[in-house]
Order: sequence, then C-alpha cells, then structure tokens
Amino acid sequence: MGSPINAKNQMNYLENPLFLLAITFGIYFFSKYIQKKTGWVLFNPILLTIAALILFLRLCNISYETYHSGGQFIEFWLKPAVVALGVPLYLQLEKIKKQLWPILVSQLAGCIIGVISVVLIAKLLGGSKEVILSLAAKSVTTPIAMEVTKTIGGIPSLTAAVVVCVGLFGAIFGFQILALLKIGSPIAQGLSMGTAAHAVGTSTAMDISSKHGAYASLGLTLNGIFTALFTPTILRLLDLI
Repeated sequence: MGSPINAKNQMNYLENPLFLLAITFGIYFFSKYIQKKTGWVLFNPILLTIAALILFLRLCNISYETYHSGGQFIEFWLKPAVVALGVPLYLQLEKIKKQLWPILVSQLAGCIIGVISVVLIAKLLGGSKEVILSLAAKSVTTPIAMEVTKTIGGIPSLTAAVVVCVGLFGAIFGFQILALLKIGSPIAQGLSMGTAAHAVGTSTAMDISSKHGAYASLGLTLNGIFTALFTPTILRLLDLI
C-alpha cells in the first residue's frame, strides 16, 4: 500500500499548473490526430478535448479553480490568437473591398435572422423570458455574447454554454450542411461559418484554406459588431424587453 505522503505528492503533481496545461495540449493534439485518421466529423478535437478534460478532472477530483491556474495561460494567448486572424483577412483585403456592400448586407441579414429565429423558436417552445434573452446572442464569441446578455437582462452563464454548443455544432456539421445546400463558394462558406459558428467555426474554416479562414474571420467580426448594436433593438421590436 502507498503511504499517505506519496498519495499527497501524486495529487500535488496532478494539480500542478504546468502539468494541467500540458495534458490539455496533449489531449487536443491527440484528438486532432484521431479525427485526421478516422475522418469522422463527430470526432471534433474541441468536443473530444472538453469531454476528456471533464472526465479527467472528475476522476482526479480536481476543481475548476485548480485547473484554471494552468488553463489561464491558454486564455491569455487566445487574445493575440484572435488578433492573428487579421493576417489572412489582410491578404484578402483587395477582394473584400470589391465585394464590401454584398458582404455587409449579407452579414446584417444573417445577424437579424439569427436573432429573430432563435428567440421565436424558444418562445414557441415555452422558454422563460430570461432563457429567451440568453439565447439571442448565441452566434458571436463568448465575451461579446455575455456582454450583450447582461445588457438585455439574460443569464450570462447560460449564454456562454449555448455559445460553446453552437460553435461545436457549426464546426461539426457546418460544411456538411453547406455541401447539402450546394454552396461551394469559399467566400460564402467562410462568411457562413464565421457568422453562424463564431471562433470555433472560423478555426474549422482556417483548416480548409486561408481564404476560407479570412472570410470566416470577417464574418465573425461583422456579426459580433452587428449583434452588439442591433440585438436590443430587435428584441424591443419583438416586445421582449
């Protein structure tokens, strides 16, 4: 039998921030390897990593606060990573300028339809007012979505969970749905992924090509701006706030 001291040292090792950071990256890259080998869309690396980390933390009885001591480094580097999305955007700048108005109109339409459709469906299904308001900003990045939800009186934590689910759904099924609808243009595909599935969809688009990634980044940015600006007005017109 192991001594209590050895067990304690083992737990200290498992709770080490660098170990937790390393295991997060290890699981993620192993998940990417599995998806590449199998080709199964359901083996999305982000989905597999989330599931594996939850299982690991539960089995080892490690709290989220402890995990966050290592995970915060990933969170820190997310900010410059988002800024780096501007590089492929810059490389496509001349093409974007030529198509600026169609892009702006399509993004505005996507924003309005996205907000109206989700709140009306939630209302028809009997959702409470707080839940309905929490779903309105489902298709933008978590920081923007949570701020919009705070402004309109929803539940920010619920919004954060919904944003993750929407992003994963878009990453797994987005390109399949576009293929079924026979939408083959890289511009249309990229904009759609960025608009509907925010940063997770943009990451998936980037794996296809830099052109897909550039337009997904543009869709992500414009939808975030339009959602923050127009969601309160749309909800007032629908008599929800």
